Amino acid sequence: MSARAYLRCLLGILVREALRFLHQRERFFGALVRPLVWLFIFAAGFRSILGVSIIPPYETYILYEEYIVPGLVAMILLFSGMQSSLSMVYDREMGSMRLLMISPFPRWYLLFCKLIAGALVAILQVYLFLAIAWFWEVRPPPIGYLLALPALLLASLMLGALGLFLSSVIRQLENFAGIMNFVIFPMFFASSALYPLWRIRDSSLLLYEICRFNPFTWAVELIRFALYARVDWLSLAGVALALAVFLGAALLGYDPGRGMLKRRPGG
Repeated sequence: MSARAYLRCLLGILVREALRFLHQRERFFGALVRPLVWLFIFAAGFRSILGVSIIPPYETYILYEEYIVPGLVAMILLFSGMQSSLSMVYDREMGSMRLLMISPFPRWYLLFCKLIAGALVAILQVYLFLAIAWFWEVRPPPIGYLLALPALLLASLMLGALGLFLSSVIRQLENFAGIMNFVIFPMFFASSALYPLWRIRDSSLLLYEICRFNPFTWAVELIRFALYARVDWLSLAGVALALAVFLGAALLGYDPGRGMLKRRPGG
């Protein structure tokens, strides 16, 4: 097949995901309300806690902006990746996934297009959140909004690949919510999304080690550095490695000859 056919396939999946996102207004508002609640309520308490410590007021604000907001941005990517995977489970139960998979395009390309589409939708939500946060005096350097784009794309692909793998394992739509809770909340709270790693280390060395090797921590740190025009090479390597592992597992899971779908006739 020609390159035009592959491009048309990609555009078709992108348009389908965009229309689905626009029609599901609850998903749109839910994706924004959740981090905004954390920004307006939890972050206010975070400011208050730091304000009574020995940290000067200016550094308190920097900690609030640099540590809370990137964590909330990564939260949007995480929830969006899981929601996109939920739609994969739904499509498989409804039969539309079968129509997609029997197309003449390679299975890996179709799944990657799905992953790209989900990542772009998630990044759109992130920039809407950052636009609202700007009025809350969360204002990274203007160049940071542009430089963060590659980091957001890579982190979103990694988290979306994790969700894609989970969707290949889960057989029924009812089981997905429980699995999401076992994945989302441990990944989010056992990370540097809410507190700096150095503060976690002062509290618990075990929790610090868990957070340090949590792929979600790598995504948070990658976004945090990118927003301020810096590169955390260790986090970049970690996110890239996790993306390769999760995507490889997802491709294997959707392989009807070897993966989880082998036990699901017509899956």
